[in-house]
Amino acid sequence: MARKIVFTSGKGGVGKTTVAANLGMRLAAAGESVVLADTDFGLNNIDVVCGVENLIRYDIVDAIEGRCRAKQALVRHPVYPNLNILASNRADPDRYVSPQAVRLILDNLSPRFDYILIDCPAGIEGGFHRAVAAAEEAVVVTTPHISSLRDADKVISVLKSYRLKSVELVINMVRGDMIVDGETLAPAEIADILKIPLLGVIPQDDGVFLGERGGDARKAFRLLANNLAKGTRKVYNATGKYHGFFGSIRRSLKKSL
Repeated sequence: MARKIVFTSGKGGVGKTTVAANLGMRLAAAGESVVLADTDFGLNNIDVVCGVENLIRYDIVDAIEGRCRAKQALVRHPVYPNLNILASNRADPDRYVSPQAVRLILDNLSPRFDYILIDCPAGIEGGFHRAVAAAEEAVVVTTPHISSLRDADKVISVLKSYRLKSVELVINMVRGDMIVDGETLAPAEIADILKIPLLGVIPQDDGVFLGERGGDARKAFRLLANNLAKGTRKVYNATGKYHGFFGSIRRSLKKSL
């Protein structure tokens, strides 16, 4: 049976969908069978992030309403064959879909896969509850910015009302130079403030779409995938290259960009 993990965030723009997609890619590359399920009916862009938008024939609502079987709604990624994308409602994003209906589709897929990663709408409105109700675990994605941390704290409070096996934290868009200069909190400090375990740290990176991220982010996602799959707790050190003499030069160059 698949581990059903929902990816949530208190606000938009923190890179939640990109984190879920890149993590799915890394797990698939390691031999795990993965479904990326898009339950964000408003933005519904995980197929775009994965580069398969032109391959979508059916979406999750088609499966719910019987126009196709759940497995027929999946699109296999052309580069990562173990990665399957389940698109959200593309035809009518404002249409009401019950949490029970979404859970039924994901439960139907569960015996065939190792992971079902559920991309959830930002915030704590109806779409949030629809996604979380189908999950057994949660990953909260935030950035080091104060506004993002406040919203993440609200999401964590709501998640406590669900009987989830785990609620863990991924901090995205981390700038090691700012941590060293004392301009932002370190990941361990953020995890202490939010009072949930730190699952991974992703450095700030200009790459957005699947497979475009640089070496640092690729290493960070590999560590994140290992932590999720194997229960390890080794996170990417965003500050490593910003210490010492050459680190001070890198910090100066970073700030001048």
